[in-house]
Formats: sequence, C-alpha cells, structure tokens
Amino acid sequence: MKFTKLLSVGAALTLLPTFALAQDAAPGFDEIGPYIMTTLLFLVGGFLVFWMAAGFAMLEAGLVRSKNVTTQLTKNIALYSLSAIMYWLVGFNLMYPGDAWIVPGWFGTFAPTSLEPVGLAAGDAALDYASVASDFFFQLMFCATTASIVSGTLAERIKLWPFLIFVVILTGLIYPIGASWQWGGGWLSEMGFYDFAGSTVVHAAGGFAALAGAIILGARIGKYKDGQVIPMPGSNLALATLGTFILWLGWFGFNGGSQLAAGTVGDITDVGRIFANTNMAAASGAIAALIMTNVMYRKPDLTMVLNGALAGLVSITASPLEPSLFGALWIGAVGGIIVVFAVPFLDKLKIDDVVGAISVHMIAGFWGTIVVPVYADASFVTQFIGFIAIGGFTFVVSLVVWIILKGVMGIRVSEQAELDGLDVSELGMEAYPEFAKG
Repeated sequence: MKFTKLLSVGAALTLLPTFALAQDAAPGFDEIGPYIMTTLLFLVGGFLVFWMAAGFAMLEAGLVRSKNVTTQLTKNIALYSLSAIMYWLVGFNLMYPGDAWIVPGWFGTFAPTSLEPVGLAAGDAALDYASVASDFFFQLMFCATTASIVSGTLAERIKLWPFLIFVVILTGLIYPIGASWQWGGGWLSEMGFYDFAGSTVVHAAGGFAALAGAIILGARIGKYKDGQVIPMPGSNLALATLGTFILWLGWFGFNGGSQLAAGTVGDITDVGRIFANTNMAAASGAIAALIMTNVMYRKPDLTMVLNGALAGLVSITASPLEPSLFGALWIGAVGGIIVVFAVPFLDKLKIDDVVGAISVHMIAGFWGTIVVPVYADASFVTQFIGFIAIGGFTFVVSLVVWIILKGVMGIRVSEQAELDGLDVSELGMEAYPEFAKG
C-alpha cells in the first residue's frame, strides 16, 4: 500500500515541470499570479486584523471593573459592525477616491462600495493590483481599529448610544478623510509623508479622537481626589493578557498586509521581514516596560507590561519594513518606556484614560511616526507635519462632535448609574451575575 502511494507521488512529481511550463506559456500568467497572491495577502491579513477586534474586546473587558464589562463587550461588537456598514456606505470611496476627488488631494467622493461581478474572468480583471473585495475588506479592518481605540479610553461613564453615534461619524467621515490624505494619494502623500501601516493614520487618529472625548466627558467619579490618583483596578487581568496576545497576533496582518503586494520573491520576503520586526518591537516594548516599572515602583506592573507591548507595536507600525531587527528592538523599547511615563502624566492632567489607549496609540504613535527617517526615506519635518495634520484634524472635528452630542442628548450617564455600573443602568444585564454586589 505504501509502495503504491509512493509511486503515485513520484508520478505526480514527474508531471510538475510540464505543468509549470504550461502555466508559464499561458497568456497573462505573469500578471495573474501577483493578482492572486496579493488578493490572498489582503484576505489573510484582513482576517488577522479582524481578530484584533476580539483583542480589544478582551483587553477592555479585563481592564474595566466587573460592573461595566458587558457594556464594553457590547460597544466593541457594535462598533465593529457599524464600521463595516459605514465604510461600505461612504468610507472606502472617501478614502480611496481614485480620480473622483471632490476637492483634489483633500476630499474624496461619496459613493457606496461596489464589488466585482460574480465569476470574474481574468481578462476583465484589473490585474495590476488585487480584487476590490479583498482591498475593501482589508482596509475596513483599519477603520474599525480606529474606533476600538476610542472605546477603551471612555469606558465606565459614557452612554452607549451617543458613543455609537460618534463611531458612525468617525468611521464614515473623520477617519476616511484623514486617511485619504496619505493612503488615498492626497496632499500628505504628495508631500512625502511616510506611514507604512498607520502609526499616525490609524493609531494616533484614534488616540486624538479618544483624547477629545475624554476632555469633554470628564473623569470617572472618585478617580482624582485631593490631588491624588485613586487606582481603579480592572476586573480580570487574565482577559487583559489574552487580549494583548490576540492584538499581537493580529498585528502581523496589520503590518504584513500593508506591504500591499505578495506576487514576487521580493514582496513576500519583505512580508516576512515585517513580521519579524513587528514581533521584535512588541517583545522589546514589553520588556522595557517590565524593567522600567520595576525600577520606578520596585515591582513590575502587568498592565504597564501589556501596554508596553502594544506601544512597541504602535511604534514600529509607521515603518516595519526598513529597520533591522536591532532597529525594531530599540524603536519598540522606547515605545514601551514612553507608555510608563505617559500614563501617569495624563493622570496628572486629570485626563482619565481607563485602558491607557491615548498613551499607547497617540503618544507612542507620535514616536513611531517621527523616528521613521532614521531608516526610511523621509524627512523629520514632513513626518511632523503629517502627524499634526491628521492628529489636529481628527481632534478638532471629534471635539466638535462630542460637544454637539453632549449638548443635544448628553454623553455621560448619571452619577447613580455610574456608581451602580453601566451593565445594570445601560443594559440591564451583568457579565458576572453570580457575584454578589459589594
């Protein structure tokens, strides 16, 4: 039996050269191969980044108090779903208008996303890139990630429906417009701004939107008292750690897929290089935070170590291809150190960020953006302009939206509802109903 199988395998192997020759001789094979491989890269990268939605949900569920867990989980599944709808409805074409800019380089076009027809023939496909469906799916994940960043910062005191209305505006308008300036071929791209996978375009933008919300919303009751910062420990550090590992995994798709090509030896080798650098930056960010918290507080702080890993990931995202492994190590390590100082600094300013998202995504995002010219072809001035442009636009528009929402319908739950927990007041259900209330 085994001998027969070996003969079959051997016979098949003898046919491989003939098959390869036939494929090489087929019209358009050189174009079809890259199209297929790049489409596959987008699909695989896209579902890895989708898994980051689970990571954000678990991280936030672990870092909020038990009385608010169900609300955070509801926000996370709702924000992803709203992002998918809004990005289809207007976001994708606002971000990638092609030749259909309303204001060239600044403002795209309003149109729902259309996919290729069923059973598309090779002769009818735009073989210079990838399928529209795969590109739309991949880019949607970045849009949803931006909204996820806001969710954790504003936890434990924001009403559900005003938050979701903000998500609609952020994912349908604010994020796509800012991102179009760089990735859509807009004015920042023409200037030479470099942001490979989104340290500024995605992460800092989400951080600025969160900062605007935190300023308008205010701090949680009892967080700052008599000049002291009162710790409010999360409910489940096991979930928070799981969420961090899931985000770490998803980041390989986030950065690796941003190569935007997989049809050549060079492209797929670069994807592997991106994976390795991404992993190194996360690892060094975690270790840097581990050591730094031990030095500062005489004991390591797990929540800071988790955020250190995430800050390392954000830091390398602007340029995950060009650095060496050592370059990725020190870039990520600086990101991890930044978070250890940024979190208490924001507390001194009485900006209440429940999960540390502003420090991780906005401040480490600035570091990742500004360090790009050390290894990549970019200028420090242009990098700074790009960060300020996208960050400033996102912050100002988000601030206006939050102010309007606050004036029209209110964005904060009542004091009693906050004390009781948002799970009971907003949803009428609890994540851990078997535990008695203290």
